[in-house]
Amino acid sequence: MLTKECARKVIEEIMALYPDVETILNYRNNYELLVAVMLSAQTTDIAVNKATVALFERFPNPATVVQASPAEIEPYIQSIGLYRNKAKYLFQCCQQLVERFNGEVPSNRKDLESLAGIGRKTANVVLSVGFNIPAFAVDTHVSRVCKHHDLVPENATPRQIEDYIVSILPANQLTQAHQSIIFFGRNICHPRHPACENYPQLYSCQEHI
Repeated sequence: MLTKECARKVIEEIMALYPDVETILNYRNNYELLVAVMLSAQTTDIAVNKATVALFERFPNPATVVQASPAEIEPYIQSIGLYRNKAKYLFQCCQQLVERFNGEVPSNRKDLESLAGIGRKTANVVLSVGFNIPAFAVDTHVSRVCKHHDLVPENATPRQIEDYIVSILPANQLTQAHQSIIFFGRNICHPRHPACENYPQLYSCQEHI
């Protein structure tokens, strides 16, 4: 495992490769962001974007979702994985938003994680991207990159990865680091044939703990 200084250096080099990237999920407000991130579990952002065009036209806010039913939501998202469960969680989540938060997406972790279908990763994305509150979300790309580059142990959990990265980066870099690592994981650090060796700057600091 790399030292904290070397781990920070690797992340800075990844951020230098993708300095200004943002989520590719399409959204216009925090409700749409919350829904898009919720739907993105175990599927691609591209697939989510295709589904949410009609979904958000039919259900532009939590109130319109609550007036429908999970069965009415399903046809809009049946092209993505686990769509029946996601329709159920989306309906329950919007019920909670209407009943407890006046239809608005809350801006704190405790309330976000109290919503149906919203785990820590989704809450972190909404906090950082939607509210500009420093947070670091760990998805499959982030986990794979951090382990492949020896930033964390191979058996590190998402929460352990999050806590470690938060401990070595300035708060104002967390959101960009998350997005940069995702693009790096998609385009370079592939699951089967990573092309990281083509970027020697990633290996310029090799001190291990």
